[in-house]
Amino acid sequence: MSHVARNRGTIGILTGGGDVPGLNPAIRAVTIQALSQGYQVMGIRRGWAGLVELVRDPEADNSDCAQVLTEEIVNRAGRTGGTFLHSSRTHPGKVLRAEVPVHLQDRYTEEVNDLTPEVLANLDFLGIDHLIPIGGDDTLSYGVRLHEEGFKVVAIPKTMDNDVPGTDYCIGFSTCVTRTIEMTNRLRTSAGSHERFLVLEVFGRYAGFTAMLPTMAGAANRCVIPEHVFDVELLTELLVEDRWRNPSRYSVLLVSEGARFEGGEMVFEDKARDAYGHAKLGGIGEQISARLKALAPRYNKGKKIDTVTQKLGYLVRSGDPDALDSIVPMAYGNLALDLLMESKYGRLVGLRNGRYDNMPIDVVTATKKLVDVERHYTPERLRPQYRSFERLPLFIMTSES
Repeated sequence: MSHVARNRGTIGILTGGGDVPGLNPAIRAVTIQALSQGYQVMGIRRGWAGLVELVRDPEADNSDCAQVLTEEIVNRAGRTGGTFLHSSRTHPGKVLRAEVPVHLQDRYTEEVNDLTPEVLANLDFLGIDHLIPIGGDDTLSYGVRLHEEGFKVVAIPKTMDNDVPGTDYCIGFSTCVTRTIEMTNRLRTSAGSHERFLVLEVFGRYAGFTAMLPTMAGAANRCVIPEHVFDVELLTELLVEDRWRNPSRYSVLLVSEGARFEGGEMVFEDKARDAYGHAKLGGIGEQISARLKALAPRYNKGKKIDTVTQKLGYLVRSGDPDALDSIVPMAYGNLALDLLMESKYGRLVGLRNGRYDNMPIDVVTATKKLVDVERHYTPERLRPQYRSFERLPLFIMTSES
């Protein structure tokens, strides 16, 4: 792939981090409107990896790193889940020596290497004038770096955890909540048939929104979240009480993957870490289930209570987007393009107080978006609380609400 002929300019677009439903509709929205305004659109494949691994040689085959997007391509993918551009957790500013592309290994020999000069050179090689990264706080933190380097960046927030700062809503969250409620309700039949505790582990490393909203909607009796270290004795007592109040003799618990017992740590699948320093979480649901079984007789007249335990995992981020994750990405894509056309760079599009808006992109690295425990969670009851919904955002518990 050689230099792209310029017209009004070329917009690059990429998706990084975990896949969620709604990414393809966002890519489609940007592409359709950009083409109509005289831009070309270049899809960067596999997130930041495409800009790291590209070979700046007109004769090289870079089809695995970038592709020209057309209306036909994005229309075909725009109604589907996942990302047809593919994704990765590559961090160009922190590339391990063993992961430096072969053609760059003679120039980058440190244990950890900053390949930002290569990324900027590759953007120039592709003829890309503007860049729209779609991702969570990790992916977008490198978008902040490129903005600081002087590149023209407008970012779109994506993560089913809904924890990108500055916006009430991130692409993927509605579908995640919808699927969590749906699958929890399906699993009730097994829990009720056997009079068990139903323990469901959901995503949420540092923020508990994906456990809080379904619980508030009635999918679960209790939830434990990363923002509050919980007492497993209290949890057991509450779930036993919930079970006895239920004519079908079962109770439901949603567990954020980043939740912790008092005196405990996050539970990881292994010690391997991604480029952003995160180890893969998993297993807290099983640990809680074991503790519930051991403690239940203490609060259940000496009788044991078994559990139905399920890690929902990728089931809540797979498949087609729901209505909100079809509509919001369309709006975000158009917002991002409008900002580029107005030469307003270094911005993050989003929703604030029910209205589409934008804010400086460095909000992504300047703060954290977490559940406000004092306002929205009751530690004594291990469940969400609300005093009044008046004038709250659609999804209630954002950083600014």
